[in-house]
Amino acid sequence: MKKILLIATGGTIASLPSAKGLKPELSPNGLLEFVPEIQKYCQAEAVQAYNIDSTNLTPEHWLTLASLIKENYGKYDGFVICHGTDTMAYTAAMLSYMIQNSKKPIVLTGSQQPISKEDTDGRVNLRDSFLYASSDKAADVCIVFQGKIIAGTRAKKIRTKSFNAFDSVDFPVLGRIRDGRIISYIKTPKDRETEFYLSLNRKVGLLTLTPGMDGQILNEYFRHYDAVVLSGYGTGGVPESEYYGFYEILESWKGKGKTLAVTTQVYHEGSDMNVYKVGRNLKSRFELLESYSMTCESIITKLMWILAQTQDEQEIKRLFYKNINYDQIG
Repeated sequence: MKKILLIATGGTIASLPSAKGLKPELSPNGLLEFVPEIQKYCQAEAVQAYNIDSTNLTPEHWLTLASLIKENYGKYDGFVICHGTDTMAYTAAMLSYMIQNSKKPIVLTGSQQPISKEDTDGRVNLRDSFLYASSDKAADVCIVFQGKIIAGTRAKKIRTKSFNAFDSVDFPVLGRIRDGRIISYIKTPKDRETEFYLSLNRKVGLLTLTPGMDGQILNEYFRHYDAVVLSGYGTGGVPESEYYGFYEILESWKGKGKTLAVTTQVYHEGSDMNVYKVGRNLKSRFELLESYSMTCESIITKLMWILAQTQDEQEIKRLFYKNINYDQIG
């Protein structure tokens, strides 16, 4: 029988009502009491990494999770992380970079309603996560939610209240869980060496363009961050007019060790900066990283991982375009 470690971090699934709204209160063993049926297919143990609303997540929490999994990696066959849904996609992406090619499943899950409520989605999600973590088919970092098995770098929260809260962006789900049965669509390889990385660079910022914004905001972003992710319009268009002054700002930061990545505000189909002049001009004039189909969560966390490993421009580029847990497709 597989031995699975539940890592509790708080979130809605562990919350109880309070005078000021839902607040994480349940202990890890308290969560396990709601899914006694998992004893049929695994031996579960539990630990509390921290107990927060995931809105309060910081990079230090990612380091705590990665370190905890590394410390216990030889003792367990898989891991289930109970996590708040609001930043779960960021954590799934970050762990995909901090723990690469894991032969053992690292499954994130949570719920839209506390597990103690009668109409909760928490019990099904937690049960399915243990089922998947106990499977010989499972590997690497993923999210299991509402029957979907989603690669850790492809997930995005798309609904604030509905149970079907997560989707896999521009990539098929790895599989589904129906009536206690795992239906696998994509087989995750287990033939590569597992790698742990326990450092990251927090100085990565996202700037979303809006019509009429003060272009000097970009200048301030470069002052504060080592990498700036510029979220443009459509296929990755960035204004080239004097009104914004972006080109002059980017010119002034050339050769100063800063990294620029360009993505799109559109969820599906990714960027293609060569389609329009407003994308092609920028890409031809400046050294930048184009996100293509990557999710915003993956771009930000991947740069945090990369910049903790190297400051070399060519190595940054190589690592950014390296396919990790399905983050680069097409």
